[in-house]
Amino acid sequence: MANWRRAKSRCDATVTSLNAVRALPGAGLLLLLATGAAHAAAPNSGLSRFCDADPSLSVAEESRLLRFAAIVRQELSAGDSDIALISRSGLDLSRFGIRYSHAALAWRAPSGTWSARQLYYACDEGKPRIFDQGVAGFTMGTDNPALGYISALRLPRAAADTLRPALLDGPRALGLLATQYSANAYAYSLQYQNCNQWVAEMLAVAWSGMPEGPDLRARAQDWLREQRYAPAPVPVGSRLLMWLPTFVPLLHLDDHPWQDRDALQLQVSLPASLESFMQQRIPGSERVEICHNERQIVVRHGGQPIADGCQSGPGDRVVALD
Repeated sequence: MANWRRAKSRCDATVTSLNAVRALPGAGLLLLLATGAAHAAAPNSGLSRFCDADPSLSVAEESRLLRFAAIVRQELSAGDSDIALISRSGLDLSRFGIRYSHAALAWRAPSGTWSARQLYYACDEGKPRIFDQGVAGFTMGTDNPALGYISALRLPRAAADTLRPALLDGPRALGLLATQYSANAYAYSLQYQNCNQWVAEMLAVAWSGMPEGPDLRARAQDWLREQRYAPAPVPVGSRLLMWLPTFVPLLHLDDHPWQDRDALQLQVSLPASLESFMQQRIPGSERVEICHNERQIVVRHGGQPIADGCQSGPGDRVVALD
């Protein structure tokens, strides 16, 4: 199928298959803005910062992440729902108060296997693609193997049954794929798209029952407007940084309204906005947050976010990492 890739389901093979296509997780706006100034003189270096990063893991790191992935799968499988919004702390955006950068829609096959369907930027091809990936591969897609977070919003069975047909409909999933990728894509433009915006538009198609067609993205965005989907504005911080997209690949400003650019506030879809939107529409959704550091794995159902550093609190489940 054109523009379609399927990652292998085995956890070790999933990692190597993604390395082979050199895929870049979406939504790296703020980190790219923060680091891009150092590369302003070299137009391609901002992209190579991510595409050429060394993805190798030590034996201890891989073992820890596989144990972490096993608990993520366990939490996804709790209850009778087979669809969840799953987000990870891929790029480190903690300096900006953002924990989660990359979201996907996870589903459980009749065999019990969980997979995550998501948009990636394929560096070798220079274009966005849709990938299916095992939970272990999704979990391992982090910049920091010593500290990681996963958020899963498990949908009630009725809501999951509504979402599933559209999510697994290849033509509709691909019909929402933009031809151009931008890490800081404006949520209401057809010019570019990032990974989280693809998820938002997939939710629109599924919940509205839209049929496929050449204007599918436009119809999905119209529906999101009608439902008052409003991503929290991302503060750029300074006017100087607004010039960086001129030099940093995969960043653009020409799709953003001039009012937002002037206010240094960009409306970009991030996992937190997706979670809020889903919880508003589906009050019975259950959120679980799972994290790990080098000593332990912490699981929290509902409540406040886990403290920075993956510090446990009252009522949390804690698994020691020996």
